[in-house]
Amino acid sequence: MAKLHYVSIMSLDGYIGDGHYDWSLPVEGSTAFITEVMRPIGTYLYGRKNFEAMSYWEAPDLANMAADKQDFMHVWQSAEKIVYSKSLKSVATQRTRLENNFDVEKIREMKMRSNKDLCVGGPSLAAQALHNNLVDEIHLFVVPTTIGNSIPVISVLPKEFVLRLELLEERRFSESWLYLRYRVQI
Repeated sequence: MAKLHYVSIMSLDGYIGDGHYDWSLPVEGSTAFITEVMRPIGTYLYGRKNFEAMSYWEAPDLANMAADKQDFMHVWQSAEKIVYSKSLKSVATQRTRLENNFDVEKIREMKMRSNKDLCVGGPSLAAQALHNNLVDEIHLFVVPTTIGNSIPVISVLPKEFVLRLELLEERRFSESWLYLRYRVQI
């Protein structure tokens, strides 16, 4: 059975960027490490905003792109992508399909059938997956910056919902980036 991962970069105060990411520019070694985290992923599950940000990797300018970023690009391009959106009418990226609704049972079936892991991207979609006990692991790349944005890395869950995590791995990068990998305990 495949695992469903939630992978996100977040500020020290627990937020993600909302269309601006200058606070989270990669530091030495981080792109290669993120690529290795993402390499086992066969399918990305995206909300519209996260997909629009990540679709950059479909056809970036390769003229001055470093080898580690090109490797990430190839890993991203080779995976299937499912975009959950009611507002998008089409997508221009390869290996991508649109779905109107995040169907919990379809995701469970995909996890059962897939021989490669899945990754949910974006805090709102991740919150739905977490609330329905679909997420197996959470990978956080913590950037030592506060941005005070209004979008938390894990969107608001119902008050009665408790998320218990077991730390599986940690790593420190230059510039004080921190990688935290957790198993979601159900």
